[in-house]
Amino acid sequence: MPQRAQNTPVCRDCDGFATAAITTGTRNGDGSRATLTVTCPACKGTGSLRASRTQEVTV
Repeated sequence: MPQRAQNTPVCRDCDGFATAAITTGTRNGDGSRATLTVTCPACKGTGSLRASRTQEVTV
């Protein structure tokens, strides 16, 4: 019997790629590029968000 994948909501801001390495344009002493690691502020680096609560509307 096949197993189903869990339905995990993906962050809409980073599309699941929660951490990015950005080059600064400079090089380290060994010749490698200097990079900054930046995390998504919406999901705080997890790549997924909690399911949002639905708001009740009374009429």
